[in-house]
Amino acid sequence: MRERKAARLLVINPALEVLLFKFCHHDDALAGTSHWATPGGGLEEGETFHAAAIRELREETGIHVNEVAGPVAERRVSLLLPSGEPVLAVEQYFVVHVPDNGLCRSEWTEHEKKVMAEPRWWSARELRNTQETVWPENLVQMLAEASSGFENRSVTSI
Repeated sequence: MRERKAARLLVINPALEVLLFKFCHHDDALAGTSHWATPGGGLEEGETFHAAAIRELREETGIHVNEVAGPVAERRVSLLLPSGEPVLAVEQYFVVHVPDNGLCRSEWTEHEKKVMAEPRWWSARELRNTQETVWPENLVQMLAEASSGFENRSVTSI
């Protein structure tokens, strides 16, 4: 099984909510499924995890930064890509605090336009109570460990 390295981003707004995108698959190997996930994606040839995190953040959200914090977590999981290829995903997670909820889709690829249905900012309470599929499955714990106050402030601000 091929190893697929990816940089993922924990994008946190001033209300201490995390940005997730809803992925809906209609006509690929994952057809009929949907899930919520953090922004991010695979490393390009010769690219570091840090560089990929900065690039993916810009491409998927329009947010430009020179640095990201981390990695704050790593995840290794077997998964099926939309192409049908099974891979061992090796993901490193980076933190970015943003001043507002502004997003831009101008650099989305055709595939992203096809499967990324909507962005949403989630509180810890919403993540704990949702019936939706959210990846990574331990996102609330990861955020609490990575960003002091995520768990407490997002719960008390509701």
